Amino acid sequence: MSEFVYAPKPIEIVGGDGSYLIDTAGEQYLDAGASFGCAPVGHCHPTVVDAIQEQASSLTFVQGSYPNPTRTSLVKRLASLGPGDCTNVWLCNSGTEANEAAIKFARSATDRSAIVATTRGFHGRTMGSLSATWKPAYRQPFEPLLDDIEFVPFGDAEALETAVTEETAAVIIEPIQGEGGVNVPPDGYLTAVRECTESAGAAMILDEIQTGLGRTGSFWACDAAGVVPDILTTAKGIASGVPMGATLCRQWIADGAGPHGSTFSGSPIAAAAANATLEVIEEMNLTEQAAVHGETLMSTLTESTLDIKAIRGHGLLIGLDVRRGANVLAKQLAIDHGILTMPAGRSVLRLLPPLTIDAAEVEQLVTGIEAALDQEASA
Repeated sequence: MSEFVYAPKPIEIVGGDGSYLIDTAGEQYLDAGASFGCAPVGHCHPTVVDAIQEQASSLTFVQGSYPNPTRTSLVKRLASLGPGDCTNVWLCNSGTEANEAAIKFARSATDRSAIVATTRGFHGRTMGSLSATWKPAYRQPFEPLLDDIEFVPFGDAEALETAVTEETAAVIIEPIQGEGGVNVPPDGYLTAVRECTESAGAAMILDEIQTGLGRTGSFWACDAAGVVPDILTTAKGIASGVPMGATLCRQWIADGAGPHGSTFSGSPIAAAAANATLEVIEEMNLTEQAAVHGETLMSTLTESTLDIKAIRGHGLLIGLDVRRGANVLAKQLAIDHGILTMPAGRSVLRLLPPLTIDAAEVEQLVTGIEAALDQEASA
């Protein structure tokens, strides 16, 4: 009988080095999913490892109501990196917690309850963020959820404008949908969302948990669109896999945020890992590197003769619509080619490699995908 609540994968990982994970047999796997996007600077980056070890030797934990230099430094760093005046910071432990806080902050600040979300959107698995997550398979086992949620088609500005009223507390969207299939909205969509929410007095929540920290070729995906949200959430790779999330908000949201808290908010060890991760991203210009390598990946695969229906994304957030089962292809890549990827729905293979991936590793990834698709086509 399994001791796990969920079924573990057949590969047991014991180590990591840069873009690679290592199993118990010593085999190396190119981690083209960055462990669900949680390793933007690669595995065991020395700057991050040193920061964690140094912090652990002096203080492993103090509750968030007590000032701590490491935590304070992180808050100031995130405030300086926030888009526009979205500079008030609340720290937490995960993306779903960051989105829970965002929904609560928006409801409190507006004194409204209605939330507008999008089809194929994914915002987390706790009850509030799950309520704003579209996929029925995720929702149905836990219903009833929040009952004041309306879903509109992603990328449809007219449908959104119809749904947002003076009863709307917030619109929550991903700038580019990850879990839903790496869906890129039409040009001008985020601007339309911004104008619509401002007109109705509602909060614009941008879930940048997967798109942020340089992954799409700009530090935040909203930077490329020239849009400043009222609330922005981030997590996943912010602390290189040490549990950490953050909710950034404008002053009017912070002033009306209401009571909210978390025992482990801003753990010193997680804050140390986050400071180091952000330092590496900035000092190594990984945002620019993501744009360059992402363009290489997308153009090379587009020019190939592979049976790929569509290639979508920005930077190093890329989805390949492979027509066939993405789960089967991901398994084949892992077993036969030593490449770890992730599906995003039934037919989309999602690529989220570390931002530190180099040209040789990009070539290895392309070669592996080509071989796996050729192998599948001839089967």
